[in-house]
Amino acid sequence: MRKLILTGVAFAASLFGASNVMDFTLNSIDGQPAPLSQYKGKVVMIVNVASKCGYTPQYAGLEALYEKYKSQGFVILGFPANNFGAQEPGTNEEIKTFCSRTYNVSFPMYAKISVKGEDQHPLYQFLTDKQVNPATGGEIKWNFTKFLVGKDGKTIARFESAVTPESPEVATAIEKALR
Repeated sequence: MRKLILTGVAFAASLFGASNVMDFTLNSIDGQPAPLSQYKGKVVMIVNVASKCGYTPQYAGLEALYEKYKSQGFVILGFPANNFGAQEPGTNEEIKTFCSRTYNVSFPMYAKISVKGEDQHPLYQFLTDKQVNPATGGEIKWNFTKFLVGKDGKTIARFESAVTPESPEVATAIEKALR
């Protein structure tokens, strides 16, 4: 149904019951409802993460990025997903333990979701919808795809898995969004 083309972006967004990412509520990694609206007015990076991936060491870079910019109104949200090569097989508790013990992750982590396919979570349906987000939409290709969301809740940039958190283009986009 979300592929219907009728009256453009407004109609596509209404299919999700959302006008921006801040309209979604998901469970935290501890199983509690955690509305994204709590981050209104902040610059948010949404990342689909996995514990057994070649890109898993990006957790260290993400944590460093979070520590560098969090006092300026920046937050990273991690969304574990097992969509690619079964690289996130653990339970939420196992994922949380791995992230904190191995990478000292302190940014908010959410419960495991699906980021593509028939059971794709509505947040990722919204993020990847080309009508709603023409510049950043498109199917998730792998773990550690990063979406940068502005203070207004609109997606402003997308960085594929191979673009590390330490990449200059990531820092430039975050700094511009924080202004």
